[in-house]
Amino acid sequence: MLTTRHVVAILFFAATLVGCAQTPVQHWFPEKTENGELLTLGRLYQTADFYPTPLAPMRWSSDGSGYTTVEKTLGGEAIVRYHPQTQKRTVLISADNLTPKGESRGLGIADYHWSADSSKVLIFTNTKRSWRTHTLGDYWVYDRNTDTLLKLGGNAEPSTLQFAKFDPQGQRVAYVMKNNIYVQDLGSAQIQQLTFDGNDIIVNGTFDWVNEEEFFLRDGFSWSPNGSQIAYWQLDTAGTPLFTMINNTDQLYPTLKQFPYPKVGETNASMRIGVLPASGGDTTWMKLPGDPRQHYLVRMQWAANNEQLLIQQMPRSQAINIAFLADVENGEVREVIRETTDSWADYNDEVKFFGRGEAFTWLSESSGYRHLYRVDSASGRSQAITQGNWDVIEVLQIDQTDGWVYFIASPETPLERYLFRASLDGSGKLERLTPAQAGSHSYRLSAGAEYAVHTYSSVTSVPVTAMISLPDHKVIRVIEDNQRVQDNVDDLALADFNFFQVEARDGLKLDGFLMTPHDFDPTQSYPIVFYVYGEPWGQTVANTWGGERFMFHQYLTQQGYIVASIDNRGTKSPRGFEWRRSIYKNLGDITVRDQYDALQQMLKRWSFIDSDRVAIWGHSGGGTQTLNALFRYPDDYHVGIALAPVPDLTLYDTIYQERYSGLLPESAKRYQETSAITHAENLEGELLLVHGTADDNVHFQGSERLVNELIKHGKQFEFFAYPNRTHGIYEGEGTTLHLRTMMADFLREKLPPNR
Repeated sequence: MLTTRHVVAILFFAATLVGCAQTPVQHWFPEKTENGELLTLGRLYQTADFYPTPLAPMRWSSDGSGYTTVEKTLGGEAIVRYHPQTQKRTVLISADNLTPKGESRGLGIADYHWSADSSKVLIFTNTKRSWRTHTLGDYWVYDRNTDTLLKLGGNAEPSTLQFAKFDPQGQRVAYVMKNNIYVQDLGSAQIQQLTFDGNDIIVNGTFDWVNEEEFFLRDGFSWSPNGSQIAYWQLDTAGTPLFTMINNTDQLYPTLKQFPYPKVGETNASMRIGVLPASGGDTTWMKLPGDPRQHYLVRMQWAANNEQLLIQQMPRSQAINIAFLADVENGEVREVIRETTDSWADYNDEVKFFGRGEAFTWLSESSGYRHLYRVDSASGRSQAITQGNWDVIEVLQIDQTDGWVYFIASPETPLERYLFRASLDGSGKLERLTPAQAGSHSYRLSAGAEYAVHTYSSVTSVPVTAMISLPDHKVIRVIEDNQRVQDNVDDLALADFNFFQVEARDGLKLDGFLMTPHDFDPTQSYPIVFYVYGEPWGQTVANTWGGERFMFHQYLTQQGYIVASIDNRGTKSPRGFEWRRSIYKNLGDITVRDQYDALQQMLKRWSFIDSDRVAIWGHSGGGTQTLNALFRYPDDYHVGIALAPVPDLTLYDTIYQERYSGLLPESAKRYQETSAITHAENLEGELLLVHGTADDNVHFQGSERLVNELIKHGKQFEFFAYPNRTHGIYEGEGTTLHLRTMMADFLREKLPPNR
């Protein structure tokens, strides 16, 4: 559920454009009005007119003197270098260099990494999914000094290697293959197997489904700074129940897919972390306290030396995050930081060490807001680097030489994103580097932060990417302006878009947006369609380019609908600890109450909203909230479209759901009360329920249970199952166009607009 909310949109767009090449394009002729062109779903989903050009993988050089990227050429793909100031272009590795013997074209580059001295490059290609992300593939090393191309893994089966990475000296590469760790010498091509117990149950150097999805744990091993050792996770999935999915479409007879998937209250995999010599030998296991099946090891990294690891551990409840320093020689551990909450603690991705590990940075919400601290490794004492009633959203770089930390924040409004830097000495010195340009700004900084690749977008501006200098933020060169897409958007009869705030019943202010038709008449009454997400891993109300969903909403406004969205409490908005934790054990309850309160306030404020024509739709967590809105407030929500929802919260995985809803059996009553299926008998409006049968994230099983419950209570509804589609419901020719057309048709039938 987590990654879908952020990644599926990208896959969604990619699948759409792939479909363009395979599916006959519907004939469309833009109908023009005095306010601009009218959008058709055929144009939106069968052309590339409204999809910005994706940026190729880019890497800054270690000294910040240039960056490399991938560019298409006649023979395949090449890696080129640009000077950040002069923008001089140099082809470092041509497509010919990356063409294996006997092949006519060079390797396709899904990703690439340089060795420390930039003499070699590691190419990831021919990728496929492991669980939900493309972590399996082939790896090749090109040596610029010898002009040689080596495929790693020897005679390994295609697309079976994972997470290959150079050692610090660039002489060896380690990788995972079939749940074991290997090291390959690049000079001799000799392969050394380091672990031998990996199989379908024991997992070395990578992770099971639930840890990949919910903790973003994928790459499960790390070289020591001197390259003599490798630290790695090992999981034992024995006892974790297997989930079975049926594929009815690809072969004459159904086939089964099974994988360990711990639902709420079920047995997790045990986790441990060990260190072994990179030349082979025995593993020294870190002696972390507690039952390994009742604790999570959420992060691990070398402590800027060859003697220690920093390991973050959480109990199953996730109410505590403890940082341990572990001695890799004997496995002994020492607690350095303990963060305890009454709800859930966050793991920390912002740990950067000073020197050889005498101190490190730590992101904490202990003040009530998310701020950066410097922690002394010996004593655990911390000193605030940033302070204030606002959140640090993302740490981009720690520049120890000049004494700055660069990070993303937006102290004035949670709707936008800007670049700041603060002094590492704790003096409180703070500088905003982004100019006063309302919207969302993201950055990829060079070493030393002298330059950055900057991407800007807003609700009405498609992403524009440029090379800039810092700290003056001067544009050196526009890398991608996406003017083609911007022109196509500007030619449309666009909705009027406005941000606003309303108050929940307890006075808490909620952010929202409102889109009204291009020919809007405030004396008329309009049906309204709410887009909802409402869970902790997303924010729907933000001043950023909204992509496909924003364009679909433009289409709906042209059909005569008002479109709105509300961020209820608990969503991923930078509004402090209490905002985010207030929904603990209340998902589906207080979250939807906020949505209802917002609707009531909007009806009082704007007479042009028809209180008898209110619809709501959402995907994944938003599908769940849609069900709750229909079932809990049947007199106020008249039409709902729920895509891939979780009707029964006990059917979802341990890590995500127990984090926000608590443990069984003590929280059993809250699970029952906050699950939409409990209230299904209250359905009065029109419901369209949609799910993919191959959804390995939010299982089709949940919608089937809801169908049975609605049937039991004699409730009529519409149900559509997409065969063998996963959580994003995008695979297959024409799927996206079909889904959005079905949604639009359902709205027109059940909630007819004025026109």
